[in-house]
Amino acid sequence: MSRLFALLLCLLAFSASAAAQPRGPVVLAASSLQEALSAAADGWASKGHPRPVLSFAASSALARQIEAKAPADLFVPADEEWMDYLAARKLIAPGTRTAFLTNRLVIVARAGTRTRFNVRPGFPLAAALMRGRLALADPDAVPAGRYAREALTMLKVWPGVADQLARAENVRAALALVARGAAPLGIVYATDARAEPAVRIAGWIPAAAHTPIIYPLARLARSKNPEAEAFRRYLVSAEGKAVFARFGFGMR
Repeated sequence: MSRLFALLLCLLAFSASAAAQPRGPVVLAASSLQEALSAAADGWASKGHPRPVLSFAASSALARQIEAKAPADLFVPADEEWMDYLAARKLIAPGTRTAFLTNRLVIVARAGTRTRFNVRPGFPLAAALMRGRLALADPDAVPAGRYAREALTMLKVWPGVADQLARAENVRAALALVARGAAPLGIVYATDARAEPAVRIAGWIPAAAHTPIIYPLARLARSKNPEAEAFRRYLVSAEGKAVFARFGFGMR
C-alpha cells in the first residue's frame, strides 16, 4: 500500500469518526492548489458545513490512487489529460465535470538574484543555468512538467537544457528546489511563485507556447457523500471562484 493511499485511508477514517455527523468530502487536488483550495474549504466550513478533507499531490499520482479505489469524492487535477484518464475508466460521475481554473507558467529564480529573461525563441536559458540544473516537475508524468517541456520545445531551447533537469515529484517540490538554492532556476505555475517568498519571477512563458493550462473539476463516480456535490457547486459558483482569483488563478 502506497504512503499516499494509506494517508487517504487515515484521513477518511478520521473525518468519519463521528458516524452520526455529516463528514466533509475528501478532495484530491493538484499540488499547486494548496493555498487556494484550503481557503475555499475554510469558506465552506464557515457556512456551517463539515470542512472538506484535502489531499495534495501530483495529478498523475492522485489519478492512479483513484483508479486503485482510494476513498475520495472530488478530483481537481492540473490538466485535462488525467481527468480524461479517469473518464475513460468511468470513474467520474456523469455531468459533473467542469473546466474550472487556468494558470500561467513562469521561470523562477531565488529571491535576491538578478537573472531576467525576455522569453522568446532561442532565449539563453541554458547559458543562465551554467553548471546548475533547471527544476521541473517530472515532464514524463506531471502536468506542470509536461507544459514546460512543450513550451521549451516550441521555443527551441529544450535540447540545450534536457540534460540539466532536476526532476521533482510535483510542482511544489520543484519550487522548493529553487527556494532553498538547490537549483538556480525552475519552471512552475505563476500561482506557485506567488505563494513562495523565497523565489521571484525571472520570466513569463508565453501562453501560446503550450497547451492551455486548465484545471478540471469533477465528482467521482464512487462518491456517496451528499456534501461532495454541494461543495463542488460551491467551488464553481461566483463566490467560490472569487477565492481562487485572490490567489492568482484565472477562471474558465
